[in-house]
Amino acid sequence: MRIYDTIVIGGGQAGLSMGYFLRRHKLDYLILDDQEKPGGSWLQVWDSLKLFSPAQFSSMSGWMMPASQGEYPTKDEFLAYITQYEKRYDFPVQRPVNVINVKKEKDLFVIETNQQELLSRTLVSATGNAKNPFVPQYPAQSLFTGKQLHSAAYRSPEEFSGQKVLIVGGGNSGAQILAEVSKVARTQWVTLEPPQFLPKEVDGRYLFEAATRKFLNKEAPENKFSLGNIVMLESVSEAQKRGVLSARMPFSAFYKEGVIWPDGTKEKFDSVIWCTGFKANLNHLRGLGIIEDNRIETKYTRSVKKTGLWLVGYGSWTGFASATIYGVGKTARHTAVEIAESLKK
Repeated sequence: MRIYDTIVIGGGQAGLSMGYFLRRHKLDYLILDDQEKPGGSWLQVWDSLKLFSPAQFSSMSGWMMPASQGEYPTKDEFLAYITQYEKRYDFPVQRPVNVINVKKEKDLFVIETNQQELLSRTLVSATGNAKNPFVPQYPAQSLFTGKQLHSAAYRSPEEFSGQKVLIVGGGNSGAQILAEVSKVARTQWVTLEPPQFLPKEVDGRYLFEAATRKFLNKEAPENKFSLGNIVMLESVSEAQKRGVLSARMPFSAFYKEGVIWPDGTKEKFDSVIWCTGFKANLNHLRGLGIIEDNRIETKYTRSVKKTGLWLVGYGSWTGFASATIYGVGKTARHTAVEIAESLKK
């Protein structure tokens, strides 16, 4: 059987970033993607989603994203860009391929897929978080007869027209979905902490500058803002003017028709949208026996307990801002260097 230098599991922004830097080292590599077409997790996000930085700050390594029609690129604009990015560099991508299990025999990784078995000397997992949405559990949650869905399954506000909707989660997704659902439905926002909004003049550009300085081990500017702060996109700013961005602290339980607040009062809701984030999608690596609390111990992106394995694009534990378009390129470049050096040995 052919033995690859590296196999990358995942063909989204993290996987393609790895491809860009692996090709620089002239390695024999393959990218496995479980989607029908390019785009990774961006294929599943809601229709009106916009990036929170202009195109030049939302670009993959090596090729600047073309200017968008508006200040911030739309979902469709980014999908068109990442499709052309993959075509531009002619990455060796196989799709759709589902990785069922990974094991290591002697010095080789054995990747079991729904199509065939593959071998590689090193392995990069770049599957991200989108396939593993997180929904917190509340007492009597199963008794609620209304609709519950995670933001991963949300597409547009029309299906909630005329309803009373509870939106749970204080990040950018919660704010953006609330902004548009509140135009067609009565809404209530629930957040663990009071939502923090960035000043209108601050967006992802500030956050990416901080990521760059941290990557280069330079002194970062005063940490006034964080990746968790909400960017005041036009839709969010408009919602704020309408007065719909006021949030309540979490409820204590569900009942058949809605939720029970901490003071014991009940409130009816037709639907609940969970904007509560994601956890790392690592099921394909369970055969390696190194997953603890849904994480794998890493030194930057390199696995500590399994030689030859790297994890890219899962969040801060695999590099600062590594789950962002801009940040993942920095961790991918570093990872490719480590892989090339390990193969020489």
